[in-house]
Amino acid sequence: MRVVLAEDLFLLRDGLVRMLEAFGFEIVAAVESGPELTRALAELNPDVAVVDVRLPPTHTDEGLQCALVARRARPGLPVLVLSQHVEQLYARELLADGEGGIGYLLKDRVFDAEQFIDAVRRVAAGGTAMDPQVIQQLLSRRSTGDRLLGRLTPREVEVLELMAQGRSNAAIAAQLVVTERAIAKHTSNIFAKLGLEVSDDDNRRVLAVLAYLDRTR
Repeated sequence: MRVVLAEDLFLLRDGLVRMLEAFGFEIVAAVESGPELTRALAELNPDVAVVDVRLPPTHTDEGLQCALVARRARPGLPVLVLSQHVEQLYARELLADGEGGIGYLLKDRVFDAEQFIDAVRRVAAGGTAMDPQVIQQLLSRRSTGDRLLGRLTPREVEVLELMAQGRSNAAIAAQLVVTERAIAKHTSNIFAKLGLEVSDDDNRRVLAVLAYLDRTR
């Protein structure tokens, strides 16, 4: 799997390269600035991009904007964004096109190799990998005064948060210590209450939920 990596801190960039290579990924470019990232994404056609939000020369949202431009040129380009803090605006921008292949992780998660590699693979496969803190903030912000989200029970909100992290029904059932049948019933209720069509594709269902939450901000 071919990866373009963008991170301006040398030690973190080098560590990510080593980690990804250890798990069988091919690093086709490891860059440190926005202009370099733009060129790499346009010329190398990677399977997935792992991108720091803040890159030179602006050190604001350069990495995110480069990724968004690349996704407009190549819809569905898998992008996993890394950020030091939860930035709700960045998360909403990333989710806006609803194309899939999206991830948003806090940099603290990078130090858990298994979790990070799982997120890269999930995003590359067209799924989602949203940091639990990001999902919590998106949901809590929209829950207040939101008529549709207000229809969900506390348990359904809990299931929705886990779905938004990209977890399967089996994984949710294991964490909540209930049966898969119970989770299937909860997810069916969630989509009915939100007016969203149920799909057999877990990743697409998660994207639909997140896209819906983004439109209701």
